[in-house]
Amino acid sequence: MANFRSLRPAAAVLAGAALLFAGTGFAQNWPTKTVRVIVPFGTGGGTDIQARLLAESFRQSTGQTFITENRTGAGGLIGAEIVAKAPADGYTLLFISAAMAVNTTLFANSLKTSLKFDTRKDLVPVSWLSSTPLVLCTHPSVPAKSVKDLIALAKQNAGKLNFGVNSSGTTSHLAAEMMKQRAGFDAVTIAFKGGGPAIVALMTGDIDLLFATGPVAAQNLPIGKIRCLAVTTAKKSSAFPDLPTINTFVPGLEADNWYAMFFPKGTSQDIVNKMNGVIKQALQNEKVATFYKREGLDTVASSPQELSEMFEREVKKYAEVITKAKIKIQ
Repeated sequence: MANFRSLRPAAAVLAGAALLFAGTGFAQNWPTKTVRVIVPFGTGGGTDIQARLLAESFRQSTGQTFITENRTGAGGLIGAEIVAKAPADGYTLLFISAAMAVNTTLFANSLKTSLKFDTRKDLVPVSWLSSTPLVLCTHPSVPAKSVKDLIALAKQNAGKLNFGVNSSGTTSHLAAEMMKQRAGFDAVTIAFKGGGPAIVALMTGDIDLLFATGPVAAQNLPIGKIRCLAVTTAKKSSAFPDLPTINTFVPGLEADNWYAMFFPKGTSQDIVNKMNGVIKQALQNEKVATFYKREGLDTVASSPQELSEMFEREVKKYAEVITKAKIKIQ
């Protein structure tokens, strides 16, 4: 009996080692089946456009299908919650924008609804993929060809202009609210279910103004159905060299729209690291790189830790804006 008891610690160590190697082996073999990439916004928007292009590159490098699913609602949080509550097996991936940093505070402050998961604790950062400016665009019928003219027009017609936003809680929404607050004018805010529907509404004249994501603005500007006035980044964008920065006219108004990927909490770090490598490889793909350059997207390809730190900074920045403006979910 004594000899049997003495074997227990050794057996436990061997069992633990077996599990460790099994987990490592699982990560090395991953993926062995289709991976869902949840895009929490509508089709045709900046997030969706990138996700579909990246999914094909992921397939080429891993040999497995990465299928894109659009699950809209709550400024991206419906899709994010689906991922947060999915099995932590590496087969459900979230591709989301800076909207999640905004909504971490926006929904937490809401009396009508609340977050059903913790954006910091229930999602595992994989990589900050890219960043792009928002672009202030108008319908051509709006008689303003500069930000200065637009502000003057909005003040003269208080509450008469319609300011479309990609959806409640997106950076498009926050940029619009920041502009109204800092420039001192009022306009009707109309929320859509993604960048695709919003840009269509702008082109048809159903709305007057929109902070569009860089890819959406770049894609539709040549058509001639929209006019672009400025970018929201701190410095001029190489994708829109003729456009000034909006902070030239509205001091302090700076925002970009970053894109990042997350796994559910509990996902193996080995799988996270492998997916991070797959992402970096995709961003070096010639087709992807050409698309990003053409659409005004700057690649980042961060480590998981860098994404975690950036996300925390973004949450704090937008929390200050939301609190000061007393923005609530409508």
